[in-house]
Amino acid sequence: MKILALEFSSQQRSVAVTDDADVLSEITTDQLKTGPLILIEQALEQAQIDREEIQCLALGIGPGSYTGIRSAIAVAQGWQLARDTPLCAVSNAEILAATARRNGLRGETHFIIDAQRHEYYHCAWQLDDQAQLETTPLSIIGVTSAAELKAYGPDAAGFPSCEPLYPSAAVVAQLAAARPDRIRGCEIEPIYLRPAEFTKAPPPRQL
Repeated sequence: MKILALEFSSQQRSVAVTDDADVLSEITTDQLKTGPLILIEQALEQAQIDREEIQCLALGIGPGSYTGIRSAIAVAQGWQLARDTPLCAVSNAEILAATARRNGLRGETHFIIDAQRHEYYHCAWQLDDQAQLETTPLSIIGVTSAAELKAYGPDAAGFPSCEPLYPSAAVVAQLAAARPDRIRGCEIEPIYLRPAEFTKAPPPRQL
């Protein structure tokens, strides 16, 4: 199965194309001004795959960058609307765990993602040669608790005992290939654990 995968949840964004277990291409950039459609075209060109050959589009749905995740969801919804391609949505906690496992990490491993307001998303997974198992579900912790962990994640560089780890679009594709569940674009909900806050604009003044 040929899968196009989008991972826009961190400052290091990536797009990958896979065919079953083979990674045909993966484009990674930390230039946030580079539009998602440009990254997609680069990945398809490198893989020598046409858009019409894509059989599934997979994406990370957070937690992570609000703008990046919303951008990936918008692209996926538009792609499905135009081509009726099945979609697969994957939690970034699972993506980080699988990326860490691919990189050779083993044992119970902690992951953190910046949640803003001096807080972090946190989870832990048991990683071994055969599989990965969530041992601590995703939750929000304070910055002091995050600093006490030996953890990995896209926003971990600020803590002495933590190491940066960015989710990979190629891993997103491989996770999607291993599961049967597919979703409609209108059903995708980003993972935030708490509602996004915004200030509603006041009504226009009556002249």
